[in-house]
Amino acid sequence: MRLALFDLDNTLLAGDSDHAWGDYLCERGILDGVAYKARNDEFYQDYLAGRLDINDYLNFSLEILGRSEMAQLAQWHREFMRDCIEPIILAKGEALLAEHREAGDKLLIITATNRFVTGPIAARLGVDTLLATECEMHDGRYSGRTTDVPCFKEGKVTRLNRWLAETGMSLQGSCFYSDSMNDLPLLEQVSRPVAVDPDPRLQAEAELRGWPIISLR
Repeated sequence: MRLALFDLDNTLLAGDSDHAWGDYLCERGILDGVAYKARNDEFYQDYLAGRLDINDYLNFSLEILGRSEMAQLAQWHREFMRDCIEPIILAKGEALLAEHREAGDKLLIITATNRFVTGPIAARLGVDTLLATECEMHDGRYSGRTTDVPCFKEGKVTRLNRWLAETGMSLQGSCFYSDSMNDLPLLEQVSRPVAVDPDPRLQAEAELRGWPIISLR
């Protein structure tokens, strides 16, 4: 069984679910619509530029989980899925997942976005295995902090290698689809790296290395 790895944001989705979650909270008045959105936008620009401090961002973005009840978070996420995620799920992305599924490949989404945001999205896409940045929990609720190695840049390789060791699977014959130069460390590990609607830096890198470049838009 070959592994088919997929980034999520701006790859299978026509947008960034992490940033969209912040916008959702601001638009509904749950968070400060001016101050939080400005900071959220700054972090997103840092991500696009490849200079994001992942720990600073996680301390900022996960704080709301620590001060909200689980039932309230679940309600917000249902609305978020309906209003913000469903409109940006790419039909060609779903078709690509189906193609690999029908070929007998093992599907895995690997994303820097936290598991609270992405768990229901992976389930919606029919992908059972998700490697994501983890949210710490205590006594059945979120603490507002992260735990484990953030699933970002080289952290994606670390987390994937641990999963491979646990499952006995390998990267032989594997492929990885991503839009972002931040994923270069993992793209270099797989048998078939594929740039999907890539950012300018990954576009240039893919062209230099002769990697396939596709669009799911």
